[in-house]
Amino acid sequence: MKQIEHKVISRKLVLEFPEEISEKDLENEEVQRRSKEVFELLRKKKISQRKAAELLGITRNELFDLMAKFDIPVIDMSEEELKKELAKNFERGERDGLN
Repeated sequence: MKQIEHKVISRKLVLEFPEEISEKDLENEEVQRRSKEVFELLRKKKISQRKAAELLGITRNELFDLMAKFDIPVIDMSEEELKKELAKNFERGERDGLN
């Protein structure tokens, strides 16, 4: 009889929650489901970063840390948008004597 070797590939997803959320809350499937939904909405740009932080009960700085862990860009601009933003800031700096 021929043996077939199967490789199992798994991924581990770790979510960090504010200390105010108890262990019991973390076991609550509703909390876990909601967190996944918030990050998916954020990834799809359906909600703002401010709204995501509000829904998760964390600060925007804490949200930025979590976004980095989940490979969600904190700043998501096209090359053209970035060029416009940099030009605008450069002009503002020249006008204010900062350049």
